[in-house]
Amino acid sequence: MKYSWQKEGLTADQKAEIVLNQMTEEEKFAWLSGPMAIPLGGESIPDGAIGSAAYYPAIPRLGIPAMQQSDASLGVSALGNIRPGDNATALASGLLLASTFNRQMAEETGTLVGREAFAKGFNVQLAGGANLVREPRGGRNFEYLSEDPLLTGVMAGHSVRGIQSQHVVSTVKHFAVNAQETGRVVVSSDLSEAALRESDLLAFEIANAIGKPGAVMPGYNLVNGEWASENEFLLNQVLKGDWQYPGWVMSDWGATHSAAKAALAGLDVQSGANLDRQVWFGQPLKEAVESGEVPQKRINDMVRRILRSLFSVGAVENPATRYGDIDYMAHRLIAQREAEQGIVLLKNRAQTLPLRKGANRLLVVGAHADHGVLCGGGSSAVTPVGCLSLPGIDFMGIKTEKVYHPSSPLWAIRAESYAAEVVFSSGEDISKTAQQAREADAVIVFADEWRSEALDAQGLGLEEAQNRLIEALAAVNAQTVVVLETGGPVTLPWLDEVAAVLEAWYPGSGGGEAIAGVLFGRVNPSGRLPVTFPASEAQLPHPKQVNPESTTSLPGSPVKGGIIHIDYNVEGSDVGYRWFERTAQKPLFPFGFGLSYTTFELSHLAAVEEASGVIDARLTVTNTGHCAGAEVAQLYIQPTDKRYAARLVAFERVHLEPGESREIALQLESKAIANWHSEEQKWVIAQQTYRLYAARNAEEFVLYCDLPLQGRSFGY
Repeated sequence: MKYSWQKEGLTADQKAEIVLNQMTEEEKFAWLSGPMAIPLGGESIPDGAIGSAAYYPAIPRLGIPAMQQSDASLGVSALGNIRPGDNATALASGLLLASTFNRQMAEETGTLVGREAFAKGFNVQLAGGANLVREPRGGRNFEYLSEDPLLTGVMAGHSVRGIQSQHVVSTVKHFAVNAQETGRVVVSSDLSEAALRESDLLAFEIANAIGKPGAVMPGYNLVNGEWASENEFLLNQVLKGDWQYPGWVMSDWGATHSAAKAALAGLDVQSGANLDRQVWFGQPLKEAVESGEVPQKRINDMVRRILRSLFSVGAVENPATRYGDIDYMAHRLIAQREAEQGIVLLKNRAQTLPLRKGANRLLVVGAHADHGVLCGGGSSAVTPVGCLSLPGIDFMGIKTEKVYHPSSPLWAIRAESYAAEVVFSSGEDISKTAQQAREADAVIVFADEWRSEALDAQGLGLEEAQNRLIEALAAVNAQTVVVLETGGPVTLPWLDEVAAVLEAWYPGSGGGEAIAGVLFGRVNPSGRLPVTFPASEAQLPHPKQVNPESTTSLPGSPVKGGIIHIDYNVEGSDVGYRWFERTAQKPLFPFGFGLSYTTFELSHLAAVEEASGVIDARLTVTNTGHCAGAEVAQLYIQPTDKRYAARLVAFERVHLEPGESREIALQLESKAIANWHSEEQKWVIAQQTYRLYAARNAEEFVLYCDLPLQGRSFGY
């Protein structure tokens, strides 16, 4: 059967309009709200649903497939084991992806997620986490990317582009300033418009421009006293107005608070309606239309936006079906390569790493390294077949376990090391493990820190038992190497005592093999920190955390404690490394930091402003060491009068053989240079001289050139 939208040469907008004009009001409203397609409290999932985050019914007479929506950025999840036996590739955490500073890797891993989603029958992926890491203790930081708007926007945008290349719509989320999990459903993120535009909103703006996501998901939180899901400024003024965003806005699950107000403010779909007080976009919205409070054209606009996004990625023309072929071995290798590029070498005393191959005895300790590598919890947790699952938390009434992906560092170390003997100890008995350490050529101790949706880290430290274990092992073996598996920055009280430290984040399905590759030199570490590691919590703009016992964090739960206002104007747009520069504080490790087994030289920096306003820069990178490796060239800019902290304006990852030099061309991000003037509603680059730095990280500026800019203003 041929449908009217199948006429040759039609655009996605034209196809959407044709279908919209043939839909009944019942069909339209069936797409404006829907329950979570996972059974809660004895509920059954909707007929036709695969079993996932959400389902919206097909319209067979018009050739429109059902919307089957799944989480998340790190792979296709099956929360609550809703699809028993379902396998999936688990990508590394967003923080590790951002540590690669590799936009091509972001797109490749996004394509992997889209490919698996499509083969499992999904056409919407709830991916694209693009919140800035404002709160280093945030429970979902592992899903996000970085503290910098440029790095976050570029990496999120390319990930979304990869997903959507497979006929699967991707979201970006959680729009915006959703910085913590404690009290997330009652927290108001308070921040001036200028600071918002120059930080959190800029990350989403760049991601939207690159990835063109089909949907945007606001957060649970309020922004300046208004729920993000019914925030006129965020949704209508900025997203749909200034940015001319053509896709649809879906609420987070259980984050809708009204019918008419939300619809008129720009929310298009009420997701997870069974978690809200009522189905706002059902009968209440119908009554608002009947009374004239909400015009019919607004309902049509909601549905048109959904249809347009589905057509724009080919999800209608190429409907996803279940049980497609997936090359899991190929995908696992992609996940491994991602981890290899994103592991960060933080310390390497006297070139301890790479470890010598062919040792007599190695001791591997802790963090279930005999089984696998840790992943974060909540809706983004991907659970491949063979995971180790331990008690975790209850998440929205669903038991959420603490999961270790089946990629054993112990077995990978045995394969890479050529050691005569590789012994494992859980580390629970510290004195016994210390005795084993005395007899080992080297000790590799794994330390982990689990974070989850709805669960912030309480402080920046590891569990004290892990700190004591590391100190005890370092005291008896000078060749003690620490591998961190964390969901964000942590403090390291034993840093001076150990020989080497790797930050492996949550490294995914190929994590064990990637870690072993770095430890024994098959892989030259090239990850760079996408977040600052503070020396202590006292250095943070908000040292004191909200007491999790005093408030409500889960949607659908009775509100306890009332609205909590967090004044992010303290740091404003100076998030992360910018805050540390502004306050003249020295962190434990700066943003952009990472060591290598080789050395690099940066030279011949030059930049020019074209007549069009585009600013082009050139830089030569040379590998001056004895092995191949990758450097991440980072360009920061600051007015010579230092009226704002230096900002990242361009970056490029470049792989070089020993002795090889390469000139790289970079284009500076104008909005990272500009300031937002709220009164005029414009970006303004002041006419003055700026200093452009080529840097190894946000603290180590290697060379600079002065860059006079003519000054200009621009809007949307």
